[in-house]
Amino acid sequence: MLRKSRAVLAAIAIVLAATVFTDAAQAAQRFFLFEPPFSSLSDGRQRFETRVRSGKVRLAPEFRRQVVAYDGHQPPGTIIVNTGRKFLYFVLPGGKAIRYGIGTARDGFEWSGTHKVTRKAEWPGWTPPAEMKRRQPNLPDYMPGGINNPLGARAIYIGSTLYRIHGTNEPWTIGQNVSSGCIRMVNADVEDLYERVKIGARVIVL
Repeated sequence: MLRKSRAVLAAIAIVLAATVFTDAAQAAQRFFLFEPPFSSLSDGRQRFETRVRSGKVRLAPEFRRQVVAYDGHQPPGTIIVNTGRKFLYFVLPGGKAIRYGIGTARDGFEWSGTHKVTRKAEWPGWTPPAEMKRRQPNLPDYMPGGINNPLGARAIYIGSTLYRIHGTNEPWTIGQNVSSGCIRMVNADVEDLYERVKIGARVIVL
């Protein structure tokens, strides 16, 4: 009788363990939202390290938000975009700046200049420009804001141009030349910048 009880208890324990493991696996599958692709340079080396941890993209160290020294002459509140190095700087007082990793324009869509922030929007809708629709006829006429929108969580509009500093639903593209001229940031970073930058702030794109 004791042996039978032990066998029954062991069988119940196995069933419970299998249930817990299945539930944990399903939760993990929900938690890890995507498996980002990796980009390689022509020499075959991985261009940057993007990893999924706890449902978030882990950027290479140089593309993570950080405070750095700034010895330029622009006043606090200025945004400086270094497209070559894939960094955006927000100038702070006291010779400091916040540096963010960005994605920039692909070949043929590069631009530079000095403008001002003219508008800010949370979870912006997206109307693809006519030129982009000619290149990609399958694009919608308009896409409402949300997690599937390519502008991401926030948009900061640059002067009278069609370009924006915005979030992205493709965070693994940070550090690459990928856009049609806009500056991409991971959503957490663009939300941080959005709260700091003021309408009328200078934007310098190098």
